[in-house]
Amino acid sequence: MSKLTDYISKNDETEIVDAIKAGEKQTSGEIRLHIEMKCPLEDPYDRALAVFEELNMHKTELANGILLYVALEDHKLVLCGDKGINEKVGQGFWESTVEIITSHFKKNQYKEGLIKGITEVGQKLKEYFPYQSDDTNELKDDISKG
Repeated sequence: MSKLTDYISKNDETEIVDAIKAGEKQTSGEIRLHIEMKCPLEDPYDRALAVFEELNMHKTELANGILLYVALEDHKLVLCGDKGINEKVGQGFWESTVEIITSHFKKNQYKEGLIKGITEVGQKLKEYFPYQSDDTNELKDDISKG
């Protein structure tokens, strides 16, 4: 059975967290990444919603948290935004981001895909939720693991 380090090294994790921090400098939105090997539910979107709640992402002031959920062995990827984001953008808003990530995953470039996807999320959120000088980091930037 595979383990996370078969896909993402500790150094990769540091670079991914740096990308989250940089992405959040573009926006007042909160970006989180949750990675697990297998999705314990039949529907990965349902799992992403459960993780979203577990990480208290629904408690941001502007309801502008976004979760990037990845189940590596199951090849599942979900971008799950809070209601503040979903009220402003359509379902197709994240399709290009998912495509960026999956195109790298298909080449076993997990770190690169996640960094490029996170960077894209920050850029896209900037349009609707620009960074404010008094912005506070409401959620941890570390990678959540299942």
